[in-house]
Amino acid sequence: MTILSAAVAVLRCFSTTRPDVTVTDLVSLLGMPKSNASRLLRAMRDEGLLETVGDTKRYRPSVLINQVGQMYRYAASLIDRADTVVAGVSEDVGHTGYISVRRGTEVLGVTAHAGKHALRVVTTIGDRLPAFASSTGRALLARLSDDDVRALYANGFTPPSVTSPQDISDLLARLAFTRASGYAESRNEAVSGVRAISVAVGDPATGDEVALCISFPDAMVAPEERLAIIRRLREGAAEIAALTNDALFNTAIPVIAEENS
Repeated sequence: MTILSAAVAVLRCFSTTRPDVTVTDLVSLLGMPKSNASRLLRAMRDEGLLETVGDTKRYRPSVLINQVGQMYRYAASLIDRADTVVAGVSEDVGHTGYISVRRGTEVLGVTAHAGKHALRVVTTIGDRLPAFASSTGRALLARLSDDDVRALYANGFTPPSVTSPQDISDLLARLAFTRASGYAESRNEAVSGVRAISVAVGDPATGDEVALCISFPDAMVAPEERLAIIRRLREGAAEIAALTNDALFNTAIPVIAEENS
């Protein structure tokens, strides 16, 4: 093992449940001889990669490591991370995937990945949809409080179809479902014949929020594939939420079988 690979191995030992390490920890975790572990930790401290915890013999990542982490966080934007997740799910399931953002009472797509099935949903980047009548919009609206949603729709709205929310009470009920289940779903709402599943995630540091979505012809997906799409989107969004410290994303909530719409 080279000194560089050994240093990387040490850095990988740190986690939210292991914020610092000792020589004994490295012996146990990496199978490293005690003398080697001691020299390596001291060398990483001397080079500014680690620092000691007070007067103890415990080591933790240095300010330099934290600065590099912050640089990575801002270099890889929320949209980039979300798009990577959606691209992977879209490729695997063969249906169209896209990332959307909310602007007031509308949502618009900012990235898209065309499905590979012969029968697929075609998404045009920049097209605006009513937030209350789309899965992406409701996934993002669910991150607001009910009072904020009422204020946003103080003048009411006109349903584009019989399957979309018909009034503010209906909308709030569907947002409650989204908060309880961790995803939003639409069927024949803003776009006839289209079904879509969306999950939202945000970055508190920048205030950005995005919806990750997979859409497909309404009758095309079997129940087990639908549940797989929900799980894949939530798993990918959960990884992003862990990186951005998104407190509004609840990783513990269950997947509920079907939205009442």
